[in-house]
Amino acid sequence: MAEAIVSKIHRHEKYERLVAAAQRLSPLPTAVAQPCDESSLRGAIEARDAGLITPILVGPKAKIIDIARTIGLNLDGLEIIDVPHSHAAAAKAVDVVRSGKAELLMKGSLHSDELLGAVTSRETGLRTERRISHVFVMDVPTHSQTLFVTDAAVNIAPDLMAKRDIIQNAIDLYTALGLGKPKVAILSAVETVTTAIPSTIEAAALCKMADRGQITGGELDGPLAFDNAISLTAARVKGIKSPVAGHAQILVVPDLEAGNMLAKNLTFISNADAAGIVLGARVPIILTSRADNVRTRLASCAVAKLLAYSRRANAPIRA
Repeated sequence: MAEAIVSKIHRHEKYERLVAAAQRLSPLPTAVAQPCDESSLRGAIEARDAGLITPILVGPKAKIIDIARTIGLNLDGLEIIDVPHSHAAAAKAVDVVRSGKAELLMKGSLHSDELLGAVTSRETGLRTERRISHVFVMDVPTHSQTLFVTDAAVNIAPDLMAKRDIIQNAIDLYTALGLGKPKVAILSAVETVTTAIPSTIEAAALCKMADRGQITGGELDGPLAFDNAISLTAARVKGIKSPVAGHAQILVVPDLEAGNMLAKNLTFISNADAAGIVLGARVPIILTSRADNVRTRLASCAVAKLLAYSRRANAPIRA
């Protein structure tokens, strides 16, 4: 009964806080790669109208203008960089960021692999020493806290060291948003370590890596099953004594398939919103979906903007 009451109190206010915090800051120039369908172009314009970003549209100019005219979007004052196709748009958008003209990168109607291919190019991309990874920042109406799910979109079957970067990226984002020190659950099917399930062994190793300072800024525990990670009642029934169990804010999945199914389960069964952001590059990358509603698109832009400002100031931006 108590959990039901909490869920009613916290409906979508988590995203509203993020967007409100981002709106207090000046819009950031954002290279938008191939905004050549209604969803991606509208998303960029809505974020502009909300005071979150200043889009620099990169794609076939005539097509962008035609789409805007057809659906009644105002492009006045926006720069449009004319390139012939999506591959060129990805490369040019990354180049705009590399030149310092834009502080954020936003996916348009091209495939994620095409954009990330340009991002990860050794010669002309936006690579850092950190592994590129994806985080869904999820506003679940039936849960009181913002949940981070990682990695559900980029790394298919990450090894131990890749998971180390995936976790560190998520912790750094959580901290940058001013949400405090996160509790990180390394998920598996069970909460005991067994050679029959390799992800449980990796979970235990990751926790020891945190003990040794190889992962910093968060409190880790694992392996934990999903119920034990987010439900204090489930954790108590299982006899799990842990400051993370029942209180997890970052959920680290074993592989992309598990993460994708978890995030989409929460989205379509629990009516959650899932703002997508790619981390580990020189700038935050806004990764939206055609299925995203307005609130989710704005939240994705808000999260990226808050992270960029946090890096500028080298301090968290309170959401």
